[in-house]
Amino acid sequence: MARSESVMSEDPLERAIWRLRSRGCWDDAAALLEDTAGTDAEAAWRRAALLVEQCMFTAAGWERAEDAVRNAEAVSTDGENRGVTACERGYLAYASTLFQERDRSDEARAALGRAAALLAPTSPHRPMLDFRRGLVAQHLTKNATAALAAFRRAHAGAVEQDDLLLMSFTWRHLASLADEAGDLAEARHGFRESLRLREEVGYLIGTAPALMALADVEPEPDAGRLRAEATRLVRLLDGVPAWLAEQLGEEPRRVPPAEGRAEG
Repeated sequence: MARSESVMSEDPLERAIWRLRSRGCWDDAAALLEDTAGTDAEAAWRRAALLVEQCMFTAAGWERAEDAVRNAEAVSTDGENRGVTACERGYLAYASTLFQERDRSDEARAALGRAAALLAPTSPHRPMLDFRRGLVAQHLTKNATAALAAFRRAHAGAVEQDDLLLMSFTWRHLASLADEAGDLAEARHGFRESLRLREEVGYLIGTAPALMALADVEPEPDAGRLRAEATRLVRLLDGVPAWLAEQLGEEPRRVPPAEGRAEG
């Protein structure tokens, strides 16, 4: 998940990338950066971030994402570039551990640790790094205390930067920890804030998961309405997120033919 500068950007390229990304058109968004990604460090890591996010939502496209991350590593020019690319490497390893049934948790932790050493404390990318370290703590090492601390740091950084998209993710995961701890009121508040922010910025691919998370802590009939809306969005987006489509009994998005050939 790349930072969300493009959400409010006046730059035509950034806005085009955001419109495509927010609707799950990652290949088209990445194609807009392809001409410069071979030599430009920022374009390379942004393209890698798009393709890694695609893996998270479709559980497919792994080889293309790996190639994009390797390219970003190859063209990195300074500590900041290497740091954000290491952050993508760690996130890809995390996603692979979750969805490919390959234990790459050591790689995820090492890459995120490398990113922490490379990124300055004042780097605008630190909140995203903190968030991803929280994901690893929550889902891979099962350390709720470390996850909570990391999510709180990420949330504070997102608020300071006015990064509404990242705030939608930090609210969601703070709410999930509150739910696990039995604090239903705090969980509802966090999930509602996450949904509100995703709707505000137009992050369509992330809206169905936000609806389902809120449905799990709301009473009927509100929960039923939320699940129905989530199902409608998953169908609209052709089975994305794939894991949610399966949970809802819908057909998940298939790997595009060209991508299937690339993966052999």
